[in-house]
Amino acid sequence: MKPELIFLDVQMPGLTGLEVLTHLDELPLIIFSTAYDQYALKAFELHAVDYLLKPYTRERFETAIEHLSTRLQKPQEAMRTLAQAMVDEQDKNAYPRKILVSRGNKLVAVNVNDIQWISADGDYSSLITANGRYLSQYGIGQLESKLNPEHFLRVHRSSILNINFVQEVFREGHTFDARMQNGDVVKVSRSYAQRVKEMIF
Repeated sequence: MKPELIFLDVQMPGLTGLEVLTHLDELPLIIFSTAYDQYALKAFELHAVDYLLKPYTRERFETAIEHLSTRLQKPQEAMRTLAQAMVDEQDKNAYPRKILVSRGNKLVAVNVNDIQWISADGDYSSLITANGRYLSQYGIGQLESKLNPEHFLRVHRSSILNINFVQEVFREGHTFDARMQNGDVVKVSRSYAQRVKEMIF
């Protein structure tokens, strides 16, 4: 009989304890507890209930238990909660290297450095890379606050550019446009045009 819940405390780099879980026919409910943020994607692969990055408070632990209740009642909502928890638990002085996005019935990691630009898509955002477009559950304002401003610049209420992929900025009537490395043309508000030029040149 499989346990209903495992509190998995990963105390050192290495997947020994995690590999055991991959051999189970049915996975228990898992709450990750670790000081190593590289296990975030593994937590998703194992459908973890929550992901606690040490050191964490008693209140944060109690929130994880609340997530367990949500998982039992609303599995889809619990997956979104886990994604948000992983973003929140990252080193506050570091910018994320990957963003988890939905692809069919699973979540995949998109390298932040591969994102050429971001487009608002209702309450969500589309991440555009050379390999295609990915839908992120985060709104464009949330992404703007998480990404490194030395590389990602909001140029319109509905657009963020990765300046590393800007090929040129040109005037189009009374507005400005930016041509990206993948050929996309993104509208730039006049109030942002000078800042784009300064960051590139």
